[in-house]
Amino acid sequence: MRKRTLTAALALTLAGGAAHADEGMWMPSQLPQLAAQLKAAGFKGDPAQLADVTKPPLSAVVSLGGCTASFVSPEGLVVTNHHCAMGAIQLNSTPEKNLIQDGFIAATRADEVSAGPASRIWVTVGFDKVTDRILADAKGKTGRAYFDAVDAAKKVAVAECEADAGHRCSVADMYYGSDFYLIKQLELKDIRLVYAPPRAIGNYGDEIDNFMWPRHTGDFSFYRAYVGKDGKPAAYSKDNVPYQPPAYLTVSTAPVKAGDFAMLAGYPGRTFRHRTASEFAGQIDWLLPTRVAMYDGLIDTVQHASAGDKTKQVLYASSVAGYKNTLKRAQGELEGLRRSDAVRVRREDEAAMLAWLGKQPGSKAALAGIRAMQGELDADDANRERDFILPFLRPGLLGSAVTLQRLALERGKPDAQRETGYQQRDEALIEGGLKQLQRRYDPEVEKATLRYALKRYFALPQAQRVAEFDAVFGANEAEAAQRLDALYAGTKLGDEAARLAALKLDAAALAASDDALLKAAATLQPALLRLEEEAKQRAGELLRLRPSYMQALIAYRNSQGRAVYPDANSTLRVSFGAVSPLSPRDGMDYRPLTTVAGIVEKNTGEEPFDAPKPLLDAIAKGDFGSTADPELKTQTVDFMTNLDTTGGNSGSPVLDAEGKLIGLNFDSNWEAVSASWMFDPRYKRAIHVDMRYLRWLLAKVYPAPQLLKEMNLPAE
Repeated sequence: MRKRTLTAALALTLAGGAAHADEGMWMPSQLPQLAAQLKAAGFKGDPAQLADVTKPPLSAVVSLGGCTASFVSPEGLVVTNHHCAMGAIQLNSTPEKNLIQDGFIAATRADEVSAGPASRIWVTVGFDKVTDRILADAKGKTGRAYFDAVDAAKKVAVAECEADAGHRCSVADMYYGSDFYLIKQLELKDIRLVYAPPRAIGNYGDEIDNFMWPRHTGDFSFYRAYVGKDGKPAAYSKDNVPYQPPAYLTVSTAPVKAGDFAMLAGYPGRTFRHRTASEFAGQIDWLLPTRVAMYDGLIDTVQHASAGDKTKQVLYASSVAGYKNTLKRAQGELEGLRRSDAVRVRREDEAAMLAWLGKQPGSKAALAGIRAMQGELDADDANRERDFILPFLRPGLLGSAVTLQRLALERGKPDAQRETGYQQRDEALIEGGLKQLQRRYDPEVEKATLRYALKRYFALPQAQRVAEFDAVFGANEAEAAQRLDALYAGTKLGDEAARLAALKLDAAALAASDDALLKAAATLQPALLRLEEEAKQRAGELLRLRPSYMQALIAYRNSQGRAVYPDANSTLRVSFGAVSPLSPRDGMDYRPLTTVAGIVEKNTGEEPFDAPKPLLDAIAKGDFGSTADPELKTQTVDFMTNLDTTGGNSGSPVLDAEGKLIGLNFDSNWEAVSASWMFDPRYKRAIHVDMRYLRWLLAKVYPAPQLLKEMNLPAE
């Protein structure tokens, strides 16, 4: 590195070009420095404008909290994935009026239904670097003291930011404790369901087709955001008016073909590409196999407990869909990482980095920090079985009781000292969750999931058992079954009014309650606090030590002429590439577009390939109008790109070279599921709903001419 120091490396994260062709989940602020790459890829806009989250197109891209969406009209109309709206669809479904099965179309705005009291849309309006401020008081500290100093600085920054009413703020950690950014978002609270296709379109193929190509899924839905008459965020009210966004995307009417430029903006959840070789090994050798076994059993448990009962099946439809997605993702990730020989590749890369580092001036301190970090990671592994299973012992209603007890405890502190997630700013979301639980809970199903999780808990080594959990659930499966029956028979929290009443009680009143689940939560709370304390001690040390590793890794990548983007962390990111074919195996060549012919070919008349009659009739009629592909001479359904995506990018808008909306991201191919840990350009593809298919469905199959008109699209 000549005379440059390792700590200067972070300023060089874009030196020498991209990491791999098409790899990268870039922060908006990094994009102007990628102007040459963007232009070479075919982007016709101004790369500098992409750095400003308050200007289009990025100002039209919003977070749903776990998914992405975008505004597509000046009247607050939002498009996202069907599976992202599944919670709202399920919330408004009953066995008699099953929106999951039949779909939903609001003929007028008065017919739009609430997505639920906890539903939110977050519009990013600020993305500012605050590293020096966040780390100022942490210097010279270690462990829990380091964690607390960073945590306190974050809370102060957030509180100041949220003095601007109607906004939700957070501090995001980039490069694992090396940089921090203050994210400011407008928090829209009145979200309504506008349009959802039937399940057999929105989830055509279900788990059989999940993470597979070719796909024929119309995975889209529409929301609308509302605000008070004063234009400010407000809770649901019939008097609210549609929100007028700072920008909205124009839906393209142009054809899409292989080689076309494509760009995606969204809120990817988590990637781990900059983790250590030992963490790669732990993921592949232990965590993923454990996760597969856990979710496979959970799905079977819920399905068995709800068999033959349509009400229970509706209540748990969203949960089961999430479990299935998690299971298949873990299976694909495990297979992909093994196929890519990820452990060996990462170990060799890390060894080369450390050898390079050892030759650089002033590297002694960095190497010592890296060794100390590895010691913390090794210590973390000692209780990994326990730490994995304990969250599953606090599902649904019992989880609500735990939340109520913790909130009452935190309310006894000054707001700035409360635990994150339990401050005054969080109470409306907690209340919304308590309300929504009513439509996602059944006592018998929840007890079944607890019995399943407890079986794994009782198999833990005795040293990893937790006394308070034993006190609540017993020492073995037989005892646990009896205790669970008593716990759920002795609670009133299954009633929404009782939960909301408990929300208002202080710690003393809750401690005096004779409600069985509240008493159980009170018993568990000391253990949860103790384990949290231990976790914060470890987290503080890793937060302090990881920058040594990251700075060395970035400097090493720079020496190779490679750029470095931060691992994804649910903040706004941009990826760019092209509409791309795929050759995943010898003799297999996939084109990047599918058509309605594939819907007919897959159709069996039985779930999950039970295409609706109106769709089949429309396909047979062949009236595709302006949405027909000029080369294929038929209606397209989905298309594939080489864009860099991960979980959280569901619903992300896919834009063309002019910034117009051509698709909605909803999946990855099976060979690329492991990309959250390792990017392999040979296999990484993202799968999107073609907006031409969406337009055709709205025009010809399940008509919503009012929405086409609102988006300035032809109704044919």
